[in-house]
Amino acid sequence: MKLQRRTLWMAGVALAAAGTGAWWSERRLRLQPVLDASEAAFWQGEFEGPHGEKVRVADFRGRPLLVNFWATWCPPCVEELPMLNAFHQAQAARGWQVLGLAVDQPSAVRGFLKKLPLNFPVGMAGFDGTELSRTLGNPAGALPFTVVFGASGEVLHRKLGKVSDADLNQWAELG
Repeated sequence: MKLQRRTLWMAGVALAAAGTGAWWSERRLRLQPVLDASEAAFWQGEFEGPHGEKVRVADFRGRPLLVNFWATWCPPCVEELPMLNAFHQAQAARGWQVLGLAVDQPSAVRGFLKKLPLNFPVGMAGFDGTELSRTLGNPAGALPFTVVFGASGEVLHRKLGKVSDADLNQWAELG
């Protein structure tokens, strides 16, 4: 009888802890509103490309843009890059652009891109990319994080976590 009561008590404590953890995690990772003036500041951004070239965000304005924050050490990021590459190739004729912002060390990104070349531009955001993603509504700075901008430069959609084919198909209809 004592053993049953103790087991029930322990199970109750475990359920309460799991519920509290799930609540806290959901709250911490819930997308937040885009901070005032963040869209304008984003369009003023400039990054170094993998080969030292300038990647100016303003050059992408005027057409739909999918921006993906990623890192070489992030398994879901690495898994979704081929899908984003295919999206870029399939939707470029419809005006879509894709920009990858690597939240990583430039040397790691360069080595990675030798193994998995991408057909879309990549900017070296470094760890400042985490703060940039926060201003766009990613409170924890978690990766991967994707932001879809309309042709006029406004944020249309954001996703924290790995994108799916369904996400990409839905977004393609926006452009």
